[in-house]
Amino acid sequence: MAHLYLIAQIAGRAVAIDSDQVESVVDIGEVTAVPRASAHVRGLAALRSRVVTVVDTQSALGLDTGSNAKRAVITRVEGHHYALLVDSLDDVAPFDLLPLAGGVALDSAWRSAGRGIVEREGEPILAIDLASLVPSSTALQ
Repeated sequence: MAHLYLIAQIAGRAVAIDSDQVESVVDIGEVTAVPRASAHVRGLAALRSRVVTVVDTQSALGLDTGSNAKRAVITRVEGHHYALLVDSLDDVAPFDLLPLAGGVALDSAWRSAGRGIVEREGEPILAIDLASLVPSSTALQ
């Protein structure tokens, strides 16, 4: 049965995010740095009368962090809101989640986030789990 996925770009790669993980999509304004936070945490941002932790998604994937991304997908993990930065947002559409095929080459960071593949117009798109990109609570302390 097809399920809705948000298609986004992270580090130049199209990814599919299960709509159940997406609370909203926003433009991030000013981000306040957090001393001694995980390297993956860009800081905190005020969003609709609440504070969210802004996660540098590329850093969480072990990629270069030269991104100036200002768009973010808001997700909730263990009762806390996180803004995961994305380069751009593309589409929301229904897809069937397919297993990761043995022929799909992923480095360790993408492999740990990958949950399967969706196919859009014959092209495979990696479906990712946003929670896997959120630093653990011990890393935030």
